[in-house]
Amino acid sequence: MARVVVDVMLKPEILDPQGQAVQRALPRLGFEGISDVRQGKRFELEVEGPVDGSALARIRELAETFLANTVIEDFTVKVRETDGTERAVAGTDVPSEGAPA
Repeated sequence: MARVVVDVMLKPEILDPQGQAVQRALPRLGFEGISDVRQGKRFELEVEGPVDGSALARIRELAETFLANTVIEDFTVKVRETDGTERAVAGTDVPSEGAPA
């Protein structure tokens, strides 16, 4: 089994009230020097079989149609390697395989 991670974040131009609330609370809690906070969602998917182009296309479709509201959110699909590193392979901010960069 392989693990695929889908990170979903509000687009930079979209107001993030949750992130702003956290940012305002940090100095009161003794955490100085944080200039911005953005809140997001992370989905970790266990994939049966190989994570090939076909599987990644299906996961990208899943992220685009179900996990993210692409009007206000960006997403990135990453494959978690066996050594724990993550490799971005698709998303609203990563060109599709075969697409010009």
